[in-house]
Amino acid sequence: MVDLTTSTQSDLAELVKSKSVKSGEVIVAEFQSAGRGRLERSFEAPTHSALLFSLYIEPKRARRYWGFISHLAALSMHEVISSDLPIKASLKWPNDILIGEKKVAGLLAQVSDQGIIIGLGINVAMSIDELPVETATSLAISGSKELDRNLILSKFLNVFADNFTNWEDGADFLDRYSQVCTTLDRQVQIEVAGRTNRTGIAQSINEFGALVLADGFEVNVGDIVHLR
Repeated sequence: MVDLTTSTQSDLAELVKSKSVKSGEVIVAEFQSAGRGRLERSFEAPTHSALLFSLYIEPKRARRYWGFISHLAALSMHEVISSDLPIKASLKWPNDILIGEKKVAGLLAQVSDQGIIIGLGINVAMSIDELPVETATSLAISGSKELDRNLILSKFLNVFADNFTNWEDGADFLDRYSQVCTTLDRQVQIEVAGRTNRTGIAQSINEFGALVLADGFEVNVGDIVHLR
């Protein structure tokens, strides 16, 4: 645990580079001065209002399957927070956790050396005035019964460890992920910098973590906009 850092993701990447970290180790921060989300977006939260951490793991499965690991982490956090919420939480492909239609958490995954670093930020105690955008929410605003960040982290690490072990052993989490993924069966628009936007019906998620459209096109990276 650190009080202040630029980014838990960057800190952990440096430790991996210097061979100073082992698989399963975590960095947690009270405040990030340069936190980042997917596609190099900034991620900011007032001190003590969010759970901010990064986890390093070295999977045994072939790298072509690693794209599903961030989905497994999102599913694990979804399972942790759902039991304490009075309203439904869901997942938006690739790595957002929603309550209603508003984002409460996001994940970032990057391959580093022989493993993968998963960074997660979840809005826990933010008030409406502290939200970064109107499309965001927090556990507190959504009426969660659990706002203790230490307990949320502990529960997540236990759930993820179990899920990850089972995934390493070949367990298929596609059905569990699909059941709570609000992106599926919707008209979506895929936005990737430098490319023409593409629209289609999101049909499924494959074992490599890609979003498969009804026309067979596979989406591995990009922003997804729910059109209806």
